[in-house]
Amino acid sequence: MKSEIRNPRSKMDTPLVLAIETSCDETAVALLRNRDELLISKIASQSAIHERYGGVVPEVASRNHLIKLPVLVESAFADAGVRLADVDCVAATRGPGLLTSLLVGYAAAKGIAIGLRKPFIGVNHLEAHLLSPFFNDPAGTQPSVGLIVSGGHTQLVSMEAIGQYRILGSTLDDAAGEAFDKVAKLLGLPYPGGPNIERCAQGGDPARFDLPRGMLGSGDFNFSFSGLKTAVRYLLPKLSGDYQADLCASFQEAVVQVLVRKTIAAAKSVAVQTVTVSGGVSGNLRLRQEMERAAIAAGINLRLAAPALTTDNAAMIAFVAGERFRSGSFTACTQDADPNLKLV
Repeated sequence: MKSEIRNPRSKMDTPLVLAIETSCDETAVALLRNRDELLISKIASQSAIHERYGGVVPEVASRNHLIKLPVLVESAFADAGVRLADVDCVAATRGPGLLTSLLVGYAAAKGIAIGLRKPFIGVNHLEAHLLSPFFNDPAGTQPSVGLIVSGGHTQLVSMEAIGQYRILGSTLDDAAGEAFDKVAKLLGLPYPGGPNIERCAQGGDPARFDLPRGMLGSGDFNFSFSGLKTAVRYLLPKLSGDYQADLCASFQEAVVQVLVRKTIAAAKSVAVQTVTVSGGVSGNLRLRQEMERAAIAAGINLRLAAPALTTDNAAMIAFVAGERFRSGSFTACTQDADPNLKLV
C-alpha cells in the first residue's frame, strides 16, 4: 500500500481567513483566500444613524454591531459559497478604536475560533490600513513610507517589512479626518464631515482664504491641524454672502498641502522608492491627485489604497491575518481588545 504524500504547508500558504471589523461604527465581515482571492467583503454602515447626532455615539454603535454582525456573517458565507468548517483561521480588529465596539467583533471572532478549534488572530487596525495598499498583490509588501490618514489618526510610518515599523511622525493634536469633521460642523455640514467638505469644495477657489499650514516648516514629520480648525472658527463671523465653497476648498487645500509635502519629505529622508497612502481621508480625490503629482515629480512610486479599502473594512483585516497565519503568529484567546493599541 502506497503512502499518500501531502504538502503540510498547503493550508499555511493559502489560508481561508474569516475577518471581522467593528472598531467604530462600521460592521464588516470578509472572507479572503490567500493574498488576492477576496471571496466576499460586506459592510453595514451606521452613518445614517449617527448623522442625527453629529458624530459617532459609542453605545449606539455597539448595539447596532450586536444586531448586524450575526446576520452579516451568515450572509457572507452564503454569498461566498463556502462553509464555516472551511475556514483556516478567524481574525478580528483588536484595536485601536471604541472599546464597546471592538468588544463585539473581537469576542464574536474568538468564540467562532474556539468553536472551530482554529487559530485566532487579533489585528491592529492601523497595521491593516498601513498594509492595505499592497492588497491583491501576489508579491506582497515592500519597503516604503506610509501615510495613515483617517478620522482618528495621522501618522507617517517607515516599513521595512511586515511587523518592522518605525513611526516617523504623528499628529500632535487633531487628526486630519477629525479636523475635516470639526470644520464641517462649524459650517453646518452633516456628518461625516470629510466627504461633505470635499463635495462642497468642488468648484470653489482654494486660494481665496489664506489659511495656516500647521508645522509645514517645522523640520520634522509631525502634524498639527488644531490651528487650522481654529482659524476657520474665527474667520466665519467675518464672512457673508456666498463663501462656503471657497472656504471648503481653501481648508481642504491647506490640509492636502501639509500631508503631501511631509509625506514626500519623509520618503526622501529614509531613501525609499515607494510611498503608500491609506485610511479614510485617503479617499479624498484632491489628496490623491496632489500626492500623485508630487510623487511623479520626486521620482517616487506611489501606492494608494483602493477606494473600497480606505474606510473601515474587514478585507484589510483579513489581509494582515493571512500574513500572520503564514508566519505562524497567532493570538492567545486570553488577550483582550485594546482601544489604545499602538502600532509600534
